[in-house]
Amino acid sequence: MTRKQKLRQAVDSLYSLGKAAEPSTYTSLLLECVGADDAVEAKRLQSHMDLHSFQPKDAFLHNRLLHLFAKTGRLSDAHQLFDKMPHRDVFSWNAMLSAHAKAGNVARLREVFDGMVVRDSVSYNTAISGFVGSGCCGEALEVLGRMRRGGMRPTEYTYVGVLNACSQLLDLRRGREIHGQIVVGLIGNVFVWNALIDLYAKCGDVDRARWVFDRMVGINVVSWNSMISGYLRNGRLDECLDLFHQMQAFGVEPDLVTMSSVLGAYFQMGLVEEATRIFRGMKERDGVCWTTMIVGYSQNKREENALLLFQEMLSENIRPDNYTISCLVSVCARLAVSDHGKVVHCKAIQIGIEDDLPVSTALVDMYSKLGEITDAWTLFKTMPVRNVISWNAMIIGYAQNGRDEDALALYERMLEENFKPDNITFVGVLSACGHLGLVDEGRSYFSSISEQHGLRPTLDHYACMMNLYGRSGHMKEVMDMLKAMPDKPNQLIWSTLLSVSRINKEIDHAEVAAKHLFELDSQNAEPYIMLSNMYAAAGRWTDVASMRSLMKDRNIQKSAAYSWIQVDNEVYKFVSDDRTHPQSEEIYRELNRLIKRMQEAGFTSDSMLALHDVGEEEKVKSVCYHSEKLALAFALNRKPESAMPIRILKNIRVCADCHRFMKFVSKVMQRHIVLRDSSLFHHFRDGQCSCNDFW
Repeated sequence: MTRKQKLRQAVDSLYSLGKAAEPSTYTSLLLECVGADDAVEAKRLQSHMDLHSFQPKDAFLHNRLLHLFAKTGRLSDAHQLFDKMPHRDVFSWNAMLSAHAKAGNVARLREVFDGMVVRDSVSYNTAISGFVGSGCCGEALEVLGRMRRGGMRPTEYTYVGVLNACSQLLDLRRGREIHGQIVVGLIGNVFVWNALIDLYAKCGDVDRARWVFDRMVGINVVSWNSMISGYLRNGRLDECLDLFHQMQAFGVEPDLVTMSSVLGAYFQMGLVEEATRIFRGMKERDGVCWTTMIVGYSQNKREENALLLFQEMLSENIRPDNYTISCLVSVCARLAVSDHGKVVHCKAIQIGIEDDLPVSTALVDMYSKLGEITDAWTLFKTMPVRNVISWNAMIIGYAQNGRDEDALALYERMLEENFKPDNITFVGVLSACGHLGLVDEGRSYFSSISEQHGLRPTLDHYACMMNLYGRSGHMKEVMDMLKAMPDKPNQLIWSTLLSVSRINKEIDHAEVAAKHLFELDSQNAEPYIMLSNMYAAAGRWTDVASMRSLMKDRNIQKSAAYSWIQVDNEVYKFVSDDRTHPQSEEIYRELNRLIKRMQEAGFTSDSMLALHDVGEEEKVKSVCYHSEKLALAFALNRKPESAMPIRILKNIRVCADCHRFMKFVSKVMQRHIVLRDSSLFHHFRDGQCSCNDFW
């Protein structure tokens, strides 16, 4: 018979007597309940005492009951007992403080603490710990002040609590003040010193953290972990790994916290294989280590590894947390793999974290980036709680998917619901204005950034306005804005000027922009290619040759344009004029058939986009087999009767010829085509594109 079974039998016997037990019996049984953490039998015992009007002579028994109820999370039982206790002492109040602190009930914690007539150090420390644990670090520091004004001397627990509060607030000045107030008797306390290391490391003073670490006596594994993670957090990766090796040399056994930091350091250094080797060699791995690996793969553009590891994580029955899920959702958004994304979404629902704010916001962003904007909106409108990041995800999602009027309407609704927009909000709003060509409205929104919302326009906002003006043919306003911006133009500004100069065929302005881009990043091929293409479109073949010669002299490599598509849970990648696919003959047969059918419907290839000094036939042929057309032909060949949208991704901006071709196909073949390029989503339906020919 187990301990709890024996307890239940004893309490059953007590009820069978039909009368009150001796005080010693109640005391021994209650202490046995406390020792076994058996709140159920303790509650039955309390009910028996109440039934027979038994009142203990002091608060001892009730205090033990209170502590048990608090420990096991039975707040309601604790309150009922506390309210009817005839004798309350500081231990009774402390038990209630502890109950509310553990439950994260800040309002009741504050109420109980303020209602105490007498407090001891445990009262103050419990309140500080409860406030810090609930993120109310300012209130924790206020309690320290009240403690001192009440003549109470802070203990080691006090200092650990308030130093943790300073760490969370990143308040190095206050933390240093508290460090200076620590009495001599606590200088050697390992818990206080660990809190000091954590404070200095989190506040960026990692050298001071190391100074404290080097002077510690009785260093434990928490001390090593605090210093190792401090180096990691501050980007001091070599020192992070050096200290890890020193830890091993001293014979200190690393724990899972140590290993998570070490894995993170290797990933930040780009040593993915080394991190993988260490992870595979670990005998024990917790959820944090698995998440560190998934995040590390994602940050190092190894998204497929992240998804495979997630599947392995689930197979080993490791429960992912909200951070794991948020990271995986972002991975699926970047890869645009809807099947995997929906699996991760289902897992979030299964473990009950779909409504977690970071997770739900990441899901809105994912569905937007998958081009499934209706699903994104459904999620957004059912979110129980939203913040400005959630609103931004939906506004930008609308703008990226050609739902620009909805983006602007949602922004107005955001204001109506008293959410304060931030700089990212206005990137979405101004982008929507740019897509719609709303010059006056864009100008008004731009002015409101500073005049109504007290924000300082960023270079991103200036770039959006230059884009809006340029695509509307207002090159004078573009140049005026360039001259008026308070900050030095960056790569985005000059790239925007180059882009709108291309649209308006302003080669002089394009040359100015390209010159600055060459200086900012001489190895980036894009401005060289764009300027060369402008020369070619103008028939300036000598300048084209000169630009290509410059690229050759500087050893600048052009990144290959490619498209990819997911069919039957497999991802297929194509490059222009690609003949490497096993089904190449079928793909080209389908594409040629498709081209012929579109030509019969009125489509003609734009030979002006073939920017080479060759004959007309060669020019037309060179644009026929772009990667996105090959991906489209592959999808139509594999799924000719499917009613599902065809989803294609391209790593650079789609050309005008392919854009027109997709419009024709969507109308003639009655298919919904979603093409995501480096700029935005293009939803092709019935011969129209959601971008309003903005590309």
